[in-house]
Amino acid sequence: MIEERVGEILRERGLRIAVAESCTGGLIANRITNIQGASDYFDMGFVTYSNDSKERFLFVPEDVIAAKGAVSSEVARAMAEGVRQATGADVALSVTGIAGPGGGSPVKPVGTVYVGLASESGTFVRKFLFSGDRILIKTQTSEEALKMVLDYLKGKVR
Repeated sequence: MIEERVGEILRERGLRIAVAESCTGGLIANRITNIQGASDYFDMGFVTYSNDSKERFLFVPEDVIAAKGAVSSEVARAMAEGVRQATGADVALSVTGIAGPGGGSPVKPVGTVYVGLASESGTFVRKFLFSGDRILIKTQTSEEALKMVLDYLKGKVR
């Protein structure tokens, strides 16, 4: 499982990870903490489902949410940077998206997801468009988010 590999590398390097989740509702933190010994590298997870919680706990500017929408590259970036600022984690991961079945639009259809990663190397965001039901979209999002962390740890995210 990818979460095992991520954990192994984080532990080997003495790094800590924290996550901020919206559309996945804690699934990424759940996957990470399902691995024995996760306390060696997992710091904490935020489930910031509402816009207000993104602003209060992750310092996402209200004007960014108003201008770009909660599901945007800019908000994913701000969430990742905010969770890193709030926790001091070496690697900070964020996800925001539309898991459905409602809430989509022609511009941002159901399945639109942004994954952000902040570290000392900078902040990176990837956009995805998943298909399937709500559970499948959440599962795919968690998988791709963990892949992004693994890619970062392997030096493939710049």
